Amino acid sequence: MVKTLRYVLKKPSVGMPREEDFQLLEENLPQIELGEFLCKAIYLSVDPYMRFFTSCVGSTIVGTQVAKVIESLNDQFPVGCHVIGDFGWRTYTIVNSLTENLSPFCRPTYVLDELPNHPLSLYLGSLGLTGNTAYFGLTEICQPKAGETIVVTGAAGAVGSHVGQIAKIKGCRVIGITGSKEKVDWLKTLGFDHVLNYNETNNLNAALAEAAPYGIDCYFDNVGGEISSIIMKNMAQYGRVVVCGSISSYNTDSTNLPKATLVQPLMLYKELKLEAFLVSRFNDRWIEGIRQNLQWLDNGQLQFRETIYNGFESMPNAFIGLFKGENIGKTIIQI
Repeated sequence: MVKTLRYVLKKPSVGMPREEDFQLLEENLPQIELGEFLCKAIYLSVDPYMRFFTSCVGSTIVGTQVAKVIESLNDQFPVGCHVIGDFGWRTYTIVNSLTENLSPFCRPTYVLDELPNHPLSLYLGSLGLTGNTAYFGLTEICQPKAGETIVVTGAAGAVGSHVGQIAKIKGCRVIGITGSKEKVDWLKTLGFDHVLNYNETNNLNAALAEAAPYGIDCYFDNVGGEISSIIMKNMAQYGRVVVCGSISSYNTDSTNLPKATLVQPLMLYKELKLEAFLVSRFNDRWIEGIRQNLQWLDNGQLQFRETIYNGFESMPNAFIGLFKGENIGKTIIQI
């Protein structure tokens, strides 16, 4: 009999998530039945979107993992293969056709191709939800043109760093906004043309006007809040704003949301286009995104960085670290 560990929400997270909000449980799994297979977690992902689901007390925390099939009564998932699935924060999972996915961004569980030149953890990052969010968000929503100026907030995060590199591949000028010198230095090695540290920039409006004297053609927004209002003030005529996230407000009470300057007058005056998206919109093109990102990785046009935590018990701290700015690139838990 296999024992699995899983994290559930002990109490709703109010404000910044705390380690005591989560509870680690152990339970016995039954024997698998015909059509089922048993997976052992190898790599698990933590992502900012999970913050929306830290209010379901008693529920397994949502999330995606790369897992290895260790028992199988399903010919499509033989023992020894690796799969990706929305199994949540748990160490072992029995999967069958009736298993409900835990994430609103979920895709059906499928067998992964082995990566001779890259770690399998990339299926949670550059070759998974992260990479496809960057790829489709930038190329389909922003539709950048060579020579245009792109601004990315949360630029040293998993999505932001990927967006900036694709923009460079497309021939754009890229301005990244981040919060530490270490992150600034890393983004410069990725080829970002200009990087602003919001913790050291006294006048972000003036800094943007200097970095983008002809205006910003596309803004890839991962943060929201007043920073976004300032960026939109510096947009070029007919600029496009892609809303991917709003991490500045994820840990605030719904009755006390942060205030930001109105953007409607700016949008009207400059005839801006603002569009939000969930990457699940592109589920029918999922493999297309993975293949393109893999090609860029193999060609050396894309780089990645992982902040790796070791051990299943480190998941709460890894998750909390996202909102403290402790990660650079993609955060991965290795079992």
